[in-house]
Parts: sequence; C-alpha cells; structure tokens
Amino acid sequence: MNKSELIDGMAEHAGITKAAAKKALESFLGNVEGTLKQGGRVSLVGFGSWSVSQRNAREGRNPQTGKTIQIAAKNVVKFKAGSELGNAVN
Repeated sequence: MNKSELIDGMAEHAGITKAAAKKALESFLGNVEGTLKQGGRVSLVGFGSWSVSQRNAREGRNPQTGKTIQIAAKNVVKFKAGSELGNAVN
C-alpha cells in the first residue's frame, strides 16, 4: 500500500473526502516527525511506538574494494509493533 492508496482507504472507511483524509494523514505524519526530531517518542497503544536511537560511528568495509571506511554516527528511527497489531497479523 502506498500513500495514495492509504488516503483512499482512509477516506472510504471514515466517510470523508480524499482531501480531508490527505490533510489528516499529512498532519499525523508531521506530528510524528516533529516529535521524533525533538527526541521524543510516539506511542499508539495497541498499534506500536516510534522512537529515535543513536547509532555510533563505526568502521565498515567497501564490498567492492575491501577497503576499510568510516561510517558516521547518526540517529535512526525505530518502530516496535504493539501486541494488538502483532496479534492481528498472526
């Protein structure tokens, strides 16, 4: 499912226009992104939670040449599925 298919599904399920569904989805995504940028955590009980974790700098290897390279430290987003979502999938 891509973004436009999600918007179509939201509009149909909620009985709203596609424009309203798009606005709601973009608002949700913007709020999640803003919270994660500030180092916060977003938790939707039963669905899952997003958090930011620091990945340390490390050495790696270029698979083509075998040379050692430095991989910079960075923040990564983690998602942990909630129990209800996990049960629904299984």
